[in-house]
Amino acid sequence: MTKAAPPSRVAEGTSGCGPHHRPRVRFRLGGAGAPVCLWHAASHPAMLRVSVPTAAVVGTVLTLINQGSLLFDGQHPSDLGWKVPLTYSVPFMVSTWGALRVSRVRE
Repeated sequence: MTKAAPPSRVAEGTSGCGPHHRPRVRFRLGGAGAPVCLWHAASHPAMLRVSVPTAAVVGTVLTLINQGSLLFDGQHPSDLGWKVPLTYSVPFMVSTWGALRVSRVRE
């Protein structure tokens, strides 16, 4: 007995995340392909190619503005352990959120 070939595209009305995964909110990335859930959209390589460099540049600028005097003076207080990662995560989340808002599929 031979296996049937998988369908070439996802059926209309379903998500690109799988046949049993039908999220309430869906996103279409790059204008092509089946819509996907929030998790798959936020972790999509195309999304990360934009969000990660944005976070690196903006996070570095904000860290230098907010903590530069401490870093250049050689002081490293323990609270920098949470302030610096938070400084990088905010532009990452803003960049990702903006891209997701644009790519949301309206029903």
